[in-house]
Amino acid sequence: MDSSKPQIGKAALWMTGAIASFSSMAIAGRELSVTHDTFEIMFYRSLVGIIVVSLVLTLSGTWHHVTTKRIGLHCVRNAMHFTGQNLWFYAVTVIPLAQVFALEFTQPIWVILLSPLLLGERLTTVRVMSALIGFAGILIVARPGAAPLSTGLITAALSAVFFALTTISTKKLTQFASIGCIMFWLTVIQAVLGLAASGIDGQIALPSAQTAPFLLLVGLAGLLAHYCITNALAIAPATVVVPFDFARLPTIAIVGMILYQEPLDQWTLLGAAVIFSGIFMNVHAENRNRLATLPGHQPNK
Repeated sequence: MDSSKPQIGKAALWMTGAIASFSSMAIAGRELSVTHDTFEIMFYRSLVGIIVVSLVLTLSGTWHHVTTKRIGLHCVRNAMHFTGQNLWFYAVTVIPLAQVFALEFTQPIWVILLSPLLLGERLTTVRVMSALIGFAGILIVARPGAAPLSTGLITAALSAVFFALTTISTKKLTQFASIGCIMFWLTVIQAVLGLAASGIDGQIALPSAQTAPFLLLVGLAGLLAHYCITNALAIAPATVVVPFDFARLPTIAIVGMILYQEPLDQWTLLGAAVIFSGIFMNVHAENRNRLATLPGHQPNK
């Protein structure tokens, strides 16, 4: 639940776990794309999640934390995440991993812009400037007119919008729901959505000896990533937590170069750096404002 004093250091550690999890999931998602469509990946990922979450709830004796309170918000939150995650899985199969992550990094920009509408947070001048700098970074990565605006670029950018909406709704849920409750409904609701979507064409590819390990990895990594993010959001503001995720870019760029011979695109790296600078400016201002409100704080001369 929310703490009266943000715990930035602990939130950073939780986000480190999220970074490793999301990077692993990107690799597994690309390997699975040969056999499974994105809906099937989401379905099997959610089945793994249901087993793990149910086991944790049983061993910890916390099934009583799982309630249907605000189930509508749980459904909305997971429908938005389901949409964003499917767009993301598609993007990792058609454009370089570093490009996907660079565009996904615009998630904090959307959090900044949407938080005043959905969380009642104030839209300050610094936040507006941060958003403008972030969009400049998007233009550098996408380079409309200089490079073809592919479906992969569009889906990667759209996934960031849905992930931002997911982040905001998660922040709302942490005010009255336990992490176990949030994770349980995450897996159950998205399993239903995944089954319905993957079965529309009347065909659902079953796991094979080759795909089963990657499906297990996607399920565990996705669950761990959300567990880490939910813990981080429970102890620090969304506009502070999300920027820690930027450490993923150099990691995934190197992985893409080694595993898939993807070149280190200078425009992608430059655009991501511009996006990061905008978000960092906002984070710095947020931290400075919080320090100024602490009792006995002496401003720098």
